[in-house]
Amino acid sequence: MTKIEVKKIVNPILSSDGAGVKLKRSIGVDPDYFDPFLMLDEFGSDNKDDYIGGFPPHPHRGIETVTYMLQGEFEHKDSTGSKGKMTSGDVQWMKTGSGIIHSEMPAMSDGRLHGFQLWINMPAKLKMSKPDYIYIDAEKMSTHIDNEKKVKVIAGKFEKTEGPVKGHNVEPVYFDIELNNNKEFNFILPETHNSFIYLINGEIKIGEKKHETLKDSTLILLTNGKNLKIEAKLDSKFLLISGKPINEKIARGGPFVMNTKAEILQAVQDYHNGTFVK
Repeated sequence: MTKIEVKKIVNPILSSDGAGVKLKRSIGVDPDYFDPFLMLDEFGSDNKDDYIGGFPPHPHRGIETVTYMLQGEFEHKDSTGSKGKMTSGDVQWMKTGSGIIHSEMPAMSDGRLHGFQLWINMPAKLKMSKPDYIYIDAEKMSTHIDNEKKVKVIAGKFEKTEGPVKGHNVEPVYFDIELNNNKEFNFILPETHNSFIYLINGEIKIGEKKHETLKDSTLILLTNGKNLKIEAKLDSKFLLISGKPINEKIARGGPFVMNTKAEILQAVQDYHNGTFVK
């Protein structure tokens, strides 16, 4: 059985998006694209000035955005008429398809905000599909708990615990894992998938080979393989995310990701012409 090892260790860069929301960005900078993953941001602060501006109305086309709120509250509104409030532990999995204009604004005036946004590419055949959502309420989250670990399953399956995201073209795995000190997390991943760990806090050892110390807010790209072994050197919390590559050329244009530059120019034209939302 092929053992999974550390491929690359990435320290996120400090950035900002929306109306000045401060965040740590890893995928989307280094690496620019980890097929099928286009971007990964960690946002979090105790200072309201770092997030109070939120993400005012903006468009997307050709991607999926997965927002996972660890702590805090955000209000969502979009051009389909959908609206709602995300609270601590909730997940919003949005397929933007042919186009959507949405906003995500903090529903809190102070306190701790912490969460993640992941962008997943869509294949050419789905890029102009109708926008769609999956909402996962924290209280209904599928969770595996034992004496060594806690595994929240957003997508994929861990032992008998299965996430609500099913029938997806990239066959995603998305786990939030809390692993106790000196304990191990073992999992079998498809060899076809590109996989990564995002360490939120603590310290972990991955695989059998020696690697640099992995602590707090670190992206770890993994080699392709089957047998993933993670050992906690301290009480640790991390995300395990994996997906099957789409293997298509991409063209980026801000919030639009298509297959050709011409399609990006069309998206920009549609947006300015007022024909963006189908």
